[in-house]
Amino acid sequence: MSLQQLYVVLLAGGIVLLACIAAARTASRLGLPSLLLFLALGVLLGEDVLGIHFDDAQLAQTLGTTALAIILIEGGLSTKWTDIRRLLLPSALLATVGVAISVLLTAAGAHLLLGMNWQLALLLGAIVSSTDAAAVFSVLRALPLPRRAAGMVEAESGFNDAPTVILVLVFSTAAADLPDPAVIAAKITYQLAAGAAIGLLIGRAGTLALRYVALPATGLYPLATVGLGIIAFAAAGAANASGFLAAYLAGIVLGNAALPHRAATRSFAEGIGWLAQIGLFVMLGLLVSPSELPAALLPAVVVGLVLLLLARPASVAACLTGFRTGWRQQAFISWAGLRGAVPVVLATFPIVAAVPGSEQLLNIVFVLVVIFTLIQGPTLPLIARMLRVTQPGQTRDVDIEAAPLDILDADLLTLTIPPGSRLHGVEIFELRLPAPSMVTLIVRDGDTLVPKPDTRLQEGDDVLVVTTPATRARVERRLRAVGRRGRLAHWHGEHGDPDPHTSHTNSAKGATEPWTSRTPPSRAPEPSTPATPGKEITSALSSPTPGSGP
Repeated sequence: MSLQQLYVVLLAGGIVLLACIAAARTASRLGLPSLLLFLALGVLLGEDVLGIHFDDAQLAQTLGTTALAIILIEGGLSTKWTDIRRLLLPSALLATVGVAISVLLTAAGAHLLLGMNWQLALLLGAIVSSTDAAAVFSVLRALPLPRRAAGMVEAESGFNDAPTVILVLVFSTAAADLPDPAVIAAKITYQLAAGAAIGLLIGRAGTLALRYVALPATGLYPLATVGLGIIAFAAAGAANASGFLAAYLAGIVLGNAALPHRAATRSFAEGIGWLAQIGLFVMLGLLVSPSELPAALLPAVVVGLVLLLLARPASVAACLTGFRTGWRQQAFISWAGLRGAVPVVLATFPIVAAVPGSEQLLNIVFVLVVIFTLIQGPTLPLIARMLRVTQPGQTRDVDIEAAPLDILDADLLTLTIPPGSRLHGVEIFELRLPAPSMVTLIVRDGDTLVPKPDTRLQEGDDVLVVTTPATRARVERRLRAVGRRGRLAHWHGEHGDPDPHTSHTNSAKGATEPWTSRTPPSRAPEPSTPATPGKEITSALSSPTPGSGP
C-alpha cells in the first residue's frame, strides 16, 4: 500500500467513524440500539450499494472475536460487584442450563417448522441463544430498573458468550455423528472453570500491581487496566479455556478495586468499547449481501418467534423459579434477552469450518437480529412499565475517583455534585468527614474557591477532598451517606455502605443522579489562600462531632 493509498484509507475510516458517532446520537434520540444504524451503514458501504467488497469470513471471525473481548472487558469494568454478587448462581444457571434449554427448543423449532437437518438446527439454536453484552449494557443501563433484574441480565450477558461459543464450535464439526452430551458437558465445564480461574487470578494480580506501583502518567492507568483484560483473554485462549469469561471476570475484579484514576479508566474503556462496537457492526454489515436477505426473512421470523415466545421464557422460568423471582421479573428478563453482534459473529464459525448450508445461517441470523432488535429494544421501557418493574428516581451511589499522592502518603478524592443531589445546600462542616480529611478546593461555574466551614455546596460543584489511605474508606462511606440521605444521614440510619442493600431503602424523593468524577492532578493542590482559613477548615473537619463519621 502506497502512502497516498494509506491517506485515502485513513480519511475514509475517519469519516465512517464520525458518521457512526452521529448515528449513535440519532439512535439514542429515537430509542433504538445503535447497532442497527451501524449495521445499516455497513450494508450501505457493501458491494451491493457503494461497492466495497468484503467476504472474508475468517477475518471477520478473528476481528469480531477480538472486538467482543474488548466489549466484555469494558462491560466488566463498569459492572458493580455489589449489584451482581447475590446473583451469581441464577445468572450462571441462565448462562449454562438456560442456554442449553434455549438451544434445544430453538433447534427443535427450526427442525420441525423449517425442515433443517439437525446439525444446522442445533447450530442455529446455539448461535442465537446468546444475549449480546453490548446491546444489553447500552439499553438496560439507561432504564431505572431494580438492581436485581438489571444485574441478573447484565451478568448473564457477560457469562453466556462462553458456553455458546463452545457449543457452536462443537456443532460446527463436519462429522456426521455429533459428540456425546457427556463429552460436551466436560468440555464446557473445563473451559468455564479454567477461564474463570485465569480471569480472577490476572484481575487480582493486576489490582495488586496497579495499587502499589505509581505510574509516571495518568493515561497509563487506563492502558494498563485494559491491557490486563486482554492478557486474561489471551491467556485463557492459549490454555484452551474460555477467553470471554476470563476477560469479563478480570474486568469485574479490576473495575471494583480501589485503584487510582478509576473514572478515567472507565471513560477510556467506554471509548474503546464504542470503537470496538462500531468497527464490529460495520464489518458485519459489510459481510452480508442485501440481495440474499429477502430469502432469509421467513426463516428468521419463524426462528425468532420460537426463541422469543417459547425458548427464552422456558429457559428463564426453569432457571429462576427457585430463586423467588416473580413472574413479572421473569417476563421482563425474558423480553430483555437482546441479540446483537454476538450471534452474527458466531454465524461466521460454521462458515470457516465449511459446514454445508452455513451461508444460509448467516443471512437468517442477520435478519433475525435486525428484526427482533427493532421489536425488543424500543419496546423494553414500555414492557418494563407495563410489568411494573421500574423504579423511577431510584438513588444511585457516588462515583469517587482517587489519585495517589505518593510523597504525602495521601489520596485526593474528586467528585461532581449532580442536579437534584441531597448534597446541595449542605455546609462543609456538616459533612463531618473523619479526621484527618478536609475539603481543599471547590470549582464552581469555572471559578475556584477555597471553602470555609460554612461554605454551602451547590449543584454542579467539583469538589476536591484530601484524605489518607487509612481513612479513605470512611470518607467515601460518609460522602455516600450524605449523598443518599442528606446532612442527617446518620440519624436516618444511613451509613454509606458500598452495598445499598445493607442500608435503609431510599425514597424516590431523595433520589439523585450518579455522581461523576474528573481526573484529578497527580499531586496535591497548592494552597491559594492565607493560612488562617485553612486552619479553620482543618479544625472544623477534624474535631469529633456527635453523629460524625460513617
